[in-house]
Amino acid sequence: MVGVVANQRNRAVGQAVEGPGARDRLLWAGRQLFAAYGYAHTSVEALCEQAKVPVHIFQQEFVSREVLLMAIYDEVATYGLRAAENALMAEGMEDCPTAERVRLLFDAYVKAVTEDPRAARVAFVEVLGVSREVDKHLATWRAMWIDFLTSEAERAVRRGEAVASDHTVTVTVLNHSVDELMAHHGRRPRQVDAEWLTDELTRLSLAMILPS
Repeated sequence: MVGVVANQRNRAVGQAVEGPGARDRLLWAGRQLFAAYGYAHTSVEALCEQAKVPVHIFQQEFVSREVLLMAIYDEVATYGLRAAENALMAEGMEDCPTAERVRLLFDAYVKAVTEDPRAARVAFVEVLGVSREVDKHLATWRAMWIDFLTSEAERAVRRGEAVASDHTVTVTVLNHSVDELMAHHGRRPRQVDAEWLTDELTRLSLAMILPS
């Protein structure tokens, strides 16, 4: 009887449903509400109402708002990294000059991560300063990007287009600049468009990696 009453209550409150698709609906709700109202001002109950998912299903899927936030970040970060990797694997890229290669890399990345302005705001603005756990999670992704971009700098050295040095430090600084610019876009997507971001990220990268 208790189960019947609970099911009736779930259907009555926003027609909440369980089963396949609940995780995707919660991710969608997180993108919507975190972007519109901010992570700090969005409750689990509001997320569940938006997604039409019972609270206990939210707890099974994500445990907490923080875990949902990191899952949204992972979606955006993975999409961007794959876009950049695919761009570098395109025909002719192996022999492409570093300046052009870097532009194509950032063009692919920026287009991917800014495709959904709500997801971009969550991934580059709402994740900031949430907790030590979220900061550690972001640091793991930054380390991956530092390795990825350092390999590009070392490729430029092998081609004689850059000076041999410890590019890890340079790329670490560059990575923080990327974060700042993406956060700037997340806050003001209409003022800071994708084309400007690509131009600025390319300019900064080449200024740091290639000799003047």
